[in-house]
Amino acid sequence: MSDISVFLAGNVSTETTEEVVVSDRFKNKDGKPVSWVLRSITEEENDTIRKAATKRSKGKGGQQVTEIDQTEYLSRLAVASVAFPNLKDVELQKSYGVLGAETLIRKMLLAGEYANLILKVQEINGFDKDINELVEEAKN
Repeated sequence: MSDISVFLAGNVSTETTEEVVVSDRFKNKDGKPVSWVLRSITEEENDTIRKAATKRSKGKGGQQVTEIDQTEYLSRLAVASVAFPNLKDVELQKSYGVLGAETLIRKMLLAGEYANLILKVQEINGFDKDINELVEEAKN
């Protein structure tokens, strides 16, 4: 059995960051694509995002039904995970004629670029692994 100290907060990396070229359309002065910086989020942050994307409505018989709006959830997850560029920057939002980071990210990117960003965001946050893969890794 391992030493419990490996689980202490001071011994665990808290955030993973990764540079990703989301689009070849954003170029620096030398004409090279600019990388975006993605960061992982904690489950506490994820829970807040999930709750913000949860809608309540009346179902059959007047019962309250809760449902997560997947589009809104993924958009909020992406915004929380993008460390650079700062999607909350007012000047950046104004340049695209939008208000709000979630609206900005959809306006900035082409559909395929957005889909690829979502995949990378899910990957950096550990959503790319199947529970069965994790069990196999733990066994080995």
